[in-house]
Amino acid sequence: MSELARWIERYLEELARGGASPNTVAAYASDLHQFLEFLSPPETEPPEPSAIDLLILREWLAALYRMKLAAVTIRRKLAAVRGLYRFLLREGVVRVNIGRLVRTPKAPQKLPEVMTPDQVNTLIDGVAADQLERPFPARDRALFELLYGCGIRVSELAGLNLEDVDRAERWLRVRGKGRKERQVPLPGKAAGALERYLAERPVVREERAVFLNHRSQRLTARGIRGIVKFYATFLIGDPSIHPHSFRHAYATHLLADGADLRAIQELLGHARLSTTQKYTQVSLTDLMAVYDKAHPKA
Repeated sequence: MSELARWIERYLEELARGGASPNTVAAYASDLHQFLEFLSPPETEPPEPSAIDLLILREWLAALYRMKLAAVTIRRKLAAVRGLYRFLLREGVVRVNIGRLVRTPKAPQKLPEVMTPDQVNTLIDGVAADQLERPFPARDRALFELLYGCGIRVSELAGLNLEDVDRAERWLRVRGKGRKERQVPLPGKAAGALERYLAERPVVREERAVFLNHRSQRLTARGIRGIVKFYATFLIGDPSIHPHSFRHAYATHLLADGADLRAIQELLGHARLSTTQKYTQVSLTDLMAVYDKAHPKA
């Protein structure tokens, strides 16, 4: 194993120890191993970390552009290399973080497509009606009610344990990115759906997950995505809807009804207000569409 490969493995181990999510570690591992492959032509050892200069890094970025990768993908790969070199700098292996010497590609601002309240209600009501005769209708309804009623990420929903649910005070304790914990209100409809599901949830002594699959094991984020896609496809004919669609709808509908942006930031668990502010752009876009359609001088 080359010196660069060894340092990449050590950095990934450091990321995992530092509380980075498994998804983040996996994404960085993929990006850094691709970086290593670029620096390792057939039968050639990659240069040592300290020998990689700005010219080499620019050649790597040029190769990414030739592959016609999206700007957001290149930004993530560059972030992985910057993180590696930040670690190497701290360890005394290099004297400068060369990743900081290149400009970050600009990513186009893309507003999330947001379901209307009527669309959300139609979908959730269809799940509640059990029109598709699924094996676990109470569980599936609770999944949808919590996704929209609490605005949590799919990974947070999959990671919920029984002890994370305060059924008396109607709160959820969720673990977000970087294993940061926060409390999220559990609204009435979501609480009712959850109560109905928990009343029939199999009792599995060694499994603390709230949501179980057909093997009475923790339902994974991938499993939840499959459930959402199934219902969205067959109930409203839109297979593009995914669990995060409900998070977008949650934030946008709260903002449209007058909720404070800072409060929405806390509810969503965003580290920066700028991340939450994209929902103001969605609301403004919707307002302009209404104006253009209804105002006589539009």
